[in-house]
Amino acid sequence: MTDKELLEIAACGETSRVQFKALLDNQASIAAEMVAMSNSKGGQIIFGIADKTGEICGLEYSQIQEIGNKLSSIATDLVKPQIFITTEVVSVFINADTKRVLVANIEEGIAKPYKDHQGIIWIKQGGDKRKLTDNNEQIRLFQQSGLIYVDEMIVPNTAFSDLNKEKICAYLSKIDGDEHSTEDVTEQICKNLNILKADKLTLGGLLFFAKKPQQFRPAFCVKAVAFFGNDIAGTEYRDSQDIVGTVPKIFDETMDFFKRNLHHTQQGQNFNSTGILEISEIALQELLQNALTHRDYSKNAPVRVLIFDNRIEIISPGCLPNSLTIENIKMGNAVVRNNLVVSYASKLMNYRGLGSGIARAIKNQNNIQFENDKDGEQFKVIIPRRA
Repeated sequence: MTDKELLEIAACGETSRVQFKALLDNQASIAAEMVAMSNSKGGQIIFGIADKTGEICGLEYSQIQEIGNKLSSIATDLVKPQIFITTEVVSVFINADTKRVLVANIEEGIAKPYKDHQGIIWIKQGGDKRKLTDNNEQIRLFQQSGLIYVDEMIVPNTAFSDLNKEKICAYLSKIDGDEHSTEDVTEQICKNLNILKADKLTLGGLLFFAKKPQQFRPAFCVKAVAFFGNDIAGTEYRDSQDIVGTVPKIFDETMDFFKRNLHHTQQGQNFNSTGILEISEIALQELLQNALTHRDYSKNAPVRVLIFDNRIEIISPGCLPNSLTIENIKMGNAVVRNNLVVSYASKLMNYRGLGSGIARAIKNQNNIQFENDKDGEQFKVIIPRRA
């Protein structure tokens, strides 16, 4: 960090990623701050700046050494699992005097959730921090660390009788190539396939094999709207549909929604043909499959498909998992968030599961844009349309 960067940070005040401390006078409070930053997006604790005013008061040499030693002990002994921090001293010239501050850099953790020595989970809430008590939020932290997979968790109030045996027969046939009847579908078979766990459906089993998945998870659908104009706040639309059912059914019906609301154009084919979809159908298939299989199912929200006059948007709940970036996924890198969903999709849909879907979509539609919104916890795909 340069002196100019420090002055700018001090002038802007505390944020979810920057905290000021004049001194290190409460180790438990600093531990909680480290936990909150590790569980969120990382950040910096800057010692030698007054937190109320942003005034750079500076530190003496002995204070810098003492705080540095305490920080190492806190990160090792008061944060579980322990974290590794880096520190740096930044000097700035103020009113003919040199002020020195100590910057502690805390990275976003890869072993979430982190806890303090009392077992409390903290996360950032704006410029402050708060205890994490909501079960769904805790599940998301466990999911980010790979300790649990949400689609393997059971869905309360479900039972073997909620399954569509014909769908399971089709899945069994895909696996072994043999014909199967509904008599082959037993509770033990469903447990072996991770469709059932104990006597309840797993979330993955519900999404692919239930008679009515939205009876238990109403938000796990696609909300599709074709607007007049280009504004999501518009009150007029050409077409609107809440698309429900199993994941393969949702995929098929959403593709039908695209086809009836996008233009078909002549691109050198016979006059009597129906025309070719204005947006690559291959690209739409890959992007939609990606949204349905890799979305964050710990978030109780639908996938949104929005068609405007000038663009298409596909919005998935949950940002990219772990350390994935937009550049990573363009190169074919992938992190599997939903093991069961991906496994079932590879047999029941035209889904390869190799991480190559985004690259294939870009190859067939080179103007695709991506937005990984970490604050809003959503991933958005934007495809411009011709005027």
